[in-house]
Amino acid sequence: MGRVRDTMILLGCSGLIVAVDQWTKYLVRSQLGVGETWMPIAWLAPYARVIHWNNTGAAFGLFPSASLVFTIVALLVSVAILIYFPRVPAAQWPLRAALVLQFAGAFGNLIDRLVLGTVTDFISVGTFPVFNLADASISVGVAVLVAGMWLEDRRRSRDADGTGDARGTPRPERDLTGPPAG
Repeated sequence: MGRVRDTMILLGCSGLIVAVDQWTKYLVRSQLGVGETWMPIAWLAPYARVIHWNNTGAAFGLFPSASLVFTIVALLVSVAILIYFPRVPAAQWPLRAALVLQFAGAFGNLIDRLVLGTVTDFISVGTFPVFNLADASISVGVAVLVAGMWLEDRRRSRDADGTGDARGTPRPERDLTGPPAG
């Protein structure tokens, strides 16, 4: 029953992200022609704007001629996360959060690839490549994963050298020279 509950957590949380991703892409496709830009705040235009862009490559427009490869990779990643997520203990919440974000991003862009043949990108910030919420979800998921691994490594290092407990709380110094307190 725990695996079913965990799978429902993955699908529910990532489903919300996918729904917002697909809704924003729909709004862009229905309101702007490909290549058309919308700038709600004029002075912000050099820094951030909405532009309707079709992407056949990976996140941020990388490798534009590899659409089939990325469709297959997104499908494999989605299935792998769906299988692996229920096996991750609830205590490893950074890993679980990262997997939710990565699953949502991969699945959001996979929907575009399968339905439209391209991914709709629309967020343009400075000179950075145009992206969408699914791309952002994948990127934030990777950042959460890296941060979680770093924190876990620090915790294990403290435990190994005896300077902290499992939560990283320093252990009180013990006086081994006198009789035990009693």
